[in-house]
Amino acid sequence: MVAATAAVVAVAAAIEFAPFSRREAIPLRAFYFSAPTAPTRLEGRRTKTDIDIPAPGRNCLRMKFSRHPVWRHAWIWVCGALLLAAAGVTRAAVTETARGLLLVCNKGEHTLSLVDVEAGKQIAAVDEEGVTGHEVIASPDGRFAYVPIYGNSGVGHPGSDGQLLRVIDLNRREIVQTLDFGKGVRPHCAQIGPKDGLLYITTELLNAVTVVDPRTLKIVGTIPTGQGESHMLAISHDGQRGYTSNVGPGTVSVLDLERRELRKIISVGGGAQRICVTRDDRWVFTADQSQPRLALLDAASASLKQWVELPGIGYSMATTPDGRGLVVTLPRANLVGLLDLTTLQMTRTVSVPPTPQMVVVRPDGGEAYISCDASRQVAVLNLAEWKVTRLIDVGRGADGLAWAPRQ
Repeated sequence: MVAATAAVVAVAAAIEFAPFSRREAIPLRAFYFSAPTAPTRLEGRRTKTDIDIPAPGRNCLRMKFSRHPVWRHAWIWVCGALLLAAAGVTRAAVTETARGLLLVCNKGEHTLSLVDVEAGKQIAAVDEEGVTGHEVIASPDGRFAYVPIYGNSGVGHPGSDGQLLRVIDLNRREIVQTLDFGKGVRPHCAQIGPKDGLLYITTELLNAVTVVDPRTLKIVGTIPTGQGESHMLAISHDGQRGYTSNVGPGTVSVLDLERRELRKIISVGGGAQRICVTRDDRWVFTADQSQPRLALLDAASASLKQWVELPGIGYSMATTPDGRGLVVTLPRANLVGLLDLTTLQMTRTVSVPPTPQMVVVRPDGGEAYISCDASRQVAVLNLAEWKVTRLIDVGRGADGLAWAPRQ
């Protein structure tokens, strides 16, 4: 629309500033401009100029230019204003979808980084007051971050057993509430139900997902996973199913979130790490930790459909907003790859600092953010150019990521 409007204004300006005698002698012929919504036609004769401009919600907007100099000037300025407004709306729409804070859990510093991705820098680091948060999720309105305090070890290893959930106000940049589970449960991955708005948190030592109402910060239920080390959780976009990757057993638990029941356990081999649901809720992916491959699960039948080969051991995954691609981190190779979900082939890879952990794709699909544990950095990946455009310094042991939209 902006390009078409610019062309129209240019033609109108030519009419305005052309000698009057020439306009009288030579009629202006029809011009056509391509536009996404409809063809744009400019017609002219000696007595008037009609301009059709595509407008949202209608076929076109017709404007007539009088021969009187005052009205000609007025209409040309109107066209200029429309051009600037259209450009402003487009720019504002792009900016609005890109606005947000990137949240980063720094395991080595027990802090949550708040990163302004537009400025390309960390703007705050909030003390979690616990050892330590691995993962984080933001409230849909971008006001709060929820950080489960897991403990001082990795999954399946001996160490302390965390029992807290911290609630951090992202405007005040401080802890404002805490949920105590009452005993060590190793809470790890929190997700928000897309339909009910409840918090679903993996609690490994309970072999369950614990359900919390974020408005009251009260536990309202549990869902058994039937397996140990239920580490990560993904929820279908319709809010009906949950899937946990059970690391040690090498299985995926399929959960009915509405009935709060275990539906099925699917074996996927040697260690199931991380989990991701495609945008259409058709497929579920988890990464085998013994071989360079992803397990592709069919959601409808709740079964293993096939293996997808990778150039290295996979880890975290995130779908692109158009549903066509899956961004995958490959920590041992220090790579990030793009899996084409139509062909199930990895079409691109790019080097990142050691060792890439989690990946989050910005809601507008412009960039992906990759936490790089050993380098204390977040790599910013331009998805269109498939190029790392900058590295943002955060904290030691950068791990879990979340996107918090700005109000």
